[in-house]
Amino acid sequence: MLVSQILKDKGGSVFAIAPHLTLGQVCNELEQKRVGALIVCDGDTVVGVVSERDIVRAVARGGATCLDQPVSDHMTREVVFAEPSETVAILMTRMTDRRIRHLPVMIDARLAGVISIGDVVKCQIAEAQHEAESLRSYIAAG
Repeated sequence: MLVSQILKDKGGSVFAIAPHLTLGQVCNELEQKRVGALIVCDGDTVVGVVSERDIVRAVARGGATCLDQPVSDHMTREVVFAEPSETVAILMTRMTDRRIRHLPVMIDARLAGVISIGDVVKCQIAEAQHEAESLRSYIAAG
């Protein structure tokens, strides 16, 4: 399955925040949206990703006072993107190799969605179930 198909199925909603928001505000957004990461945008430009992991690292390094600091001080700046034409297998490899769980997708220089590791796993399970059902049908048809 391709990234474009995953986005078509799940929708293209993206939860983005501004780089000046504090980590405390980010924590509230993560909780309200029930997601593990937010895309950090300065206008229409993706400038970073902030995940729960980034926040844990910030607190471990600087204590609770870091929650008053801007997300731009603690976000992941080297954003790794997914292309609409890429397959789930490519995404799994990239996510595993880079130890990341969220890949923003750009289409025509516009943030079109985010693929999470949960989306990838869900897709892999659906494909495995479809293959198993196809095999059962083939065997039953004799």
